[in-house]
Amino acid sequence: MIATLQTQVLNCPEPHDLAAFYARLLGGEVDRPDPRWALGEDFATLHLPGGAVLSFQRDPRFRAASWPGPAVPLQSHLDLGVADLDAAEHIALAAGARRLTTPPGIKGWRVYADPAGHVFCLVRERG
Repeated sequence: MIATLQTQVLNCPEPHDLAAFYARLLGGEVDRPDPRWALGEDFATLHLPGGAVLSFQRDPRFRAASWPGPAVPLQSHLDLGVADLDAAEHIALAAGARRLTTPPGIKGWRVYADPAGHVFCLVRERG
């Protein structure tokens, strides 16, 4: 091992808005002071309850990935574990998510785009 993961950075047009969106879905604290990152107009962070950190960086050239389709390839996505898909979908849509097409025959997860166009999935936790 040569490194430890500090954060997942999502480029987007409005970093503070996207941090607030994910805070509504995952909880946590937006822009908590942390010596690892400078905060400001172009960069926001979300410290999650479990200790992970998501970061959001302004990119005026950002283009959302297409789902499905080849226009802008999907570079990465987040899987968010939930106990109740319907309840979680209601919250995600109210927060500003957009439902995308889930491939046919797939049960237990649904595909969405966040307000900036990043793809994420709500995945029913097994338990």
